[in-house]
Amino acid sequence: MNKAKAVVAAIVLSAISGVSGASAQGINLSGQWVCVVDCLAPPGTFAYITQYGWDLNLVNEVGVPSRAWIDYPGHIWVQRANQGAIYSPDGFTLQFDSGTIWHRAPAVPPPLRSRG
Repeated sequence: MNKAKAVVAAIVLSAISGVSGASAQGINLSGQWVCVVDCLAPPGTFAYITQYGWDLNLVNEVGVPSRAWIDYPGHIWVQRANQGAIYSPDGFTLQFDSGTIWHRAPAVPPPLRSRG
């Protein structure tokens, strides 16, 4: 019986160690975003997020970069702006404490290559 428990424990530990930081928190915020409300630039301007597990690099709609991180599920902290933001469960909306709102930019398919 102890041997069976040891095997189960080894399998569980193996599965846990294979989980990356990104999948552990369950959301991927990487990508292109569009500022839609209370923007520092005209609405429709792009912003960018690159995510590494719980750590984020942001470039806002006026091109200012900042470090950020997921401080708890559903919330990020942006260091340079000294403010937080909540993200929607589907990862398609960010609403900052200042009132600024970003929506995930729709993915654009690559251009078709012509034959000839």
